[in-house]
Amino acid sequence: MTTPLTWQQLTELTDWKIDPVNGSTNAQSTLRLFGKTEADVRITLFRDNHAWCPYCQKIWLWLEEMQIPYRIEKVTMFCYGKKESWYKQKVPSGMLPAVELDGRIITESDDILIALEKEFGVLYLGMEDSQVLPLRQLERLLFRAWCVWLCQRSIFPGQEKNSRQQFIETVALVEEALASTTSPYFLEEFSTADVIFTPYVERMNASLYYYKGYSLRESNPRFSDWFDAMETRSTYRGTQSDFHTHVHDLPPQMGGCYSNGEPQALAHQERVDHGAWFGLPDVTYPEPETSRSEALQRVIKHKDNIIQANPVEANLFDPALRCALTKMMTNQTCKPPSGSDVALRYLRDRISVPRDMSIYAAKRLRTALEETAALDGDRQSAAIPVRHRYDQNPASFLASS
Repeated sequence: MTTPLTWQQLTELTDWKIDPVNGSTNAQSTLRLFGKTEADVRITLFRDNHAWCPYCQKIWLWLEEMQIPYRIEKVTMFCYGKKESWYKQKVPSGMLPAVELDGRIITESDDILIALEKEFGVLYLGMEDSQVLPLRQLERLLFRAWCVWLCQRSIFPGQEKNSRQQFIETVALVEEALASTTSPYFLEEFSTADVIFTPYVERMNASLYYYKGYSLRESNPRFSDWFDAMETRSTYRGTQSDFHTHVHDLPPQMGGCYSNGEPQALAHQERVDHGAWFGLPDVTYPEPETSRSEALQRVIKHKDNIIQANPVEANLFDPALRCALTKMMTNQTCKPPSGSDVALRYLRDRISVPRDMSIYAAKRLRTALEETAALDGDRQSAAIPVRHRYDQNPASFLASS
C-alpha cells in the first residue's frame, strides 16, 4: 500500500489538452471554427448540457461532418432541472434542439437539417433525396419497434416475446438495407442517412443489452460493420456515449425502461453498473494512449465541484479520490479512508460520456474508482433516479465553475 499523491503531484502526471475550437469533435466546445474565423459563424446550436439528447446529437454530428462554423449554447433538459428563462423566450416550448440561423430560430431536428441543407449543401445525399427518404422511414420503424419492446411493461403472456420478435424482424430489414451497398454505411458513402440512424441506434445498442440481455451490435453482422465504420470517424467518436451513461439517462427521457428480468439481462446489468467495463460492445476501436491522462485532467479541472457535489464529507472523499487517481496513473494501490466506498461509487455512477470525457477515459476512471472503493467496502451509493435526473442538475455546478 502507498499514500495517495497530492493534487500537485497528480497535476504533474497529465499534459492532456484539446483545442475545443479547431480540434477534434468534443463535448466541451462552445465555439467551432474548423480553421475559419468568428466572422464566418452564422449558426448557434442549442443543445443540452449533458449531451444526452439524441436529436441534439443528430444536428451536432451533421455540423461536425460538414465543418460549418457554429456556436453552442447549452440548455437544461426537463429531466434534470429547470429550463432557462432566456431559452424559453427564444423557444417557448423549451424543446431541444434548436438552431439560430442568421437570426432565425428553427426547431425539430428534421426541419433543422432540411433548412441547413438548403443553406449549406448536403452530406452526400440530402434529407429529401429519393434514396434517403425510405431510409428515414425505416429508422422510424426501427425506433417504434424499440420503444414497444423497451418502454412497455409486459402485462399479458407472450407480450415480451412478441415485442422482441417484432424488433428483431425490423432489425432484419435494416440489415438488408445495409447489405445493399458495397460500403459499411447505408449508402455508398457516409451520408445524412447515417447521421439520422446514429443517435437512436447507439441508444438501442446500450438499452437492449442492459434491460433485455440482447446485444444489437454482436447479433447483427451488418450493424457490427456499421458501428465499426462509424468509430473510424473522429466526428462520431467525439459525440459517442457509453452503455453506463445511456442506460441511466434514458428512463426519464423515455418514460421508463423495463427489464425482462432474465438471467442474461441481469448479468449485463451487473456488468454495466459495477464492471468490468472494458470489453463491453459499446466500443471496439483501440484504446488511445491518452485515456488515463484525459480522465485525470478532467477530474483535476473540476475537482472542487466534484468534491462539493458528493454526499460524503470532503475530508473523506478528497483523499479517497486521490487514492483512485493514484491507482489509475501509477497502478499503486492506496487504501482509502474508512467510509469512503459510497463516495467513490457515487462518482463512479455519475461520470457522463461524452459530457465529462471520452468513452475510454471514463472506463479507466470508473475502474480505478471501483477498485479503490472495494478496498474499503461493498456499500453502493444511492440508486440513480429513474423518473428524473435531478442528481445531475447542472445549475450549481455551472454557477461554481
